[in-house]
Amino acid sequence: MEKNAQAAESKETLLSLQELDPSPVDDNESPTDVEKGDYFDRQRPRPIQRSSTLGLSGHSAIYWLSRLQKYSSYAFTTFLTLHITNTSLIPLLTHSLPASDTYLLLTRPYYQSPIAEPLLVALPLATHVASGIALRLYRRRQNGLRYGDEGRDRTSTGTSTSTSTREDRRKWWPPLSGTSALGYVLLPFALGHVFVNRVLPLRVEGGSSGVGLQYVAHGFARMPAVAGVGYAVFVGVGVWHVVWGWAKWMGWTPAQSVGQGRGGGAEGQLRRKRRWYVLNAGSAMVAALWLAGGLGVVGRGGEMRGWLGRGYDELYRRVPVVGRWI
Repeated sequence: MEKNAQAAESKETLLSLQELDPSPVDDNESPTDVEKGDYFDRQRPRPIQRSSTLGLSGHSAIYWLSRLQKYSSYAFTTFLTLHITNTSLIPLLTHSLPASDTYLLLTRPYYQSPIAEPLLVALPLATHVASGIALRLYRRRQNGLRYGDEGRDRTSTGTSTSTSTREDRRKWWPPLSGTSALGYVLLPFALGHVFVNRVLPLRVEGGSSGVGLQYVAHGFARMPAVAGVGYAVFVGVGVWHVVWGWAKWMGWTPAQSVGQGRGGGAEGQLRRKRRWYVLNAGSAMVAALWLAGGLGVVGRGGEMRGWLGRGYDELYRRVPVVGRWI
C-alpha cells in the first residue's frame, strides 16, 4: 500500500511539473523577436557602465582629486628637502649664521626663481589644499545624495524632528583623519610663514634678497615667546603631517595593515602598533633634527645691530598684531 501511494504521489508530481501555463508575450514584443531569442537577451541584466562627473571615462571625480592631492605633495616635498637643508641642517653643521647664509644665498635661487617657485611651492601647495577640500565637499555631497531621501522620508512622516535631521546631515560629512586635521591646523602657520619671509619683504623692499637666517634670528630675539612657540608648533605639526601623509601614499599606515596577509587577530594588532610607533618615532626624530638647527642655532643667533637690525625692525613692525611689540 505504501509503495502504491508513493508511486501515485511521484506520478502526480511529474504531471505537475510537465503541465505549464502559457506565458503571454508583451504586445511590444513581436513573435519574430521571441523566435530569434532577442526577447530573452533583453531581459538579461546590462553591465554597469562607469561614468565620471568630470567627463573622463573610467574614473570618478574622487579618483582624480585624490591623484591631484597625492602628486602635488611630491613636488612640495622636493622644496621641503631643500628648505630643511638650508635652514636647519647646514646651520647645525656650521654653527655660524654668516656661513649658513652663504649656502642659503647660493642655493635659494634654484627654488625661488620665477619659474621654480610657482612649480615647486605655490602651485603644488594650492593644488594640495584645494583638492583636499574638494574631496571632503564631494564626498559629503555623495553621502547627502545617498542618505538624504531617507532623512526626508522620516521627516515627512513626522517620526523625526528638525534636530535629528540636522544630526543626520552632520553625519554626511566624511570622517576627518588625523593627518587631514594636522593639515588644516598647519595651513595658517604656513601662510603666516610665507607672509613674513616672502610677501612682506617683497612689498616693503621689492624683494627678499636681503632676507636670510640673520633676519629669522633677529625675529627670534625680538619676539622670543611668539616666534619660539609658533616655530615649534609649525615644525611639529608640519613634520607629523608630511610623515603620516607619505605613509598613507606608500600604504604604511596602521589602518592600511589590516587585510594584508594574515591581517587579523593578534598578529594584525601587533603590526598596527608597530607601524604606529615607527611613524611617530620617525616624526619625532625629524622634528627634533629640524628644531635643533632652527631653534638651537638660528633661534639663538641673537639680535642684529646697526642699520641691518633697524631694517629688520622696520619689516617686523609691519606684521599684523605682533608687529606692535617690536
